[in-house]
Amino acid sequence: MFMPIAFAVAGAGSALVTHSCLRRAGAPVPVWTAALTAALLVAVCLRGQDGAWPVWWLAVPALLTVFAVPLAVADLKYRRLPDILTLPAYPALALALAIAAYGGGAALAWRAVLGGMLFGGAHALVHALSPRSLGAGDVKLAGSLGAILAATGWPSVVLGAVAAALLSVALAVGGPRHPTVPHGPGLLVAAWALAVFAGPGPG
Repeated sequence: MFMPIAFAVAGAGSALVTHSCLRRAGAPVPVWTAALTAALLVAVCLRGQDGAWPVWWLAVPALLTVFAVPLAVADLKYRRLPDILTLPAYPALALALAIAAYGGGAALAWRAVLGGMLFGGAHALVHALSPRSLGAGDVKLAGSLGAILAATGWPSVVLGAVAAALLSVALAVGGPRHPTVPHGPGLLVAAWALAVFAGPGPG
C-alpha cells in the first residue's frame, strides 16, 4: 500500500513542477492535470506490483507519465508542445532506458537508440515535406517516444505510429473545429499504453 501512495504523492509533486514550467512557457495547464498524473502513476505502480514486467522497467512508464500528461493537455489546449518539457524529456527518458537496459540487456539499448533515430527521422521528414500537417514540436517529441516504443519491441514502433494517427483522426472528427489537429496527444497516449501494457521487448 505504501508504494501506490508514494507514487501518487510523487505524481502530484511532479505535476506542480511541470505546471510551473508550462506557465513560464505561456501554456499553463488546468490544475486537474496534477490529479490525472498522480492517478496514472498509481496505475503504473500497481501494474508493476502485479508483475506485468520486470522491476527494472518501472522507471520508463513512470517518467513517461510525468511528461506525457502535461504535454498532451498543453497540445490539446494550445496546439503546442513547449520545448521546456519536450527537450528535458530526452535526458530523463534516456536515463530511464539506461536503467532498463542494465536489467534487460544491450539489445534493448540498441533498439531504443535506433528506434529514436528512425521514429524521429520519419517525423522530421514528414514535417520537412508538409510543415502544416506535422509541427516541429511533434518532431521533437517523436525521438524520445520512438526510443520507448522500440524498447518495447519493433512491432510497437509500427503499432504506435498507426495508433497515434488513428487517435489524431478521432480528435479531428470528434473535437472542436480548429485549423490544426494536435498529433502529440496521439503519440503520447500510444507510447504510454505500449510502455505500460506491452512492457519491455525481448533482450
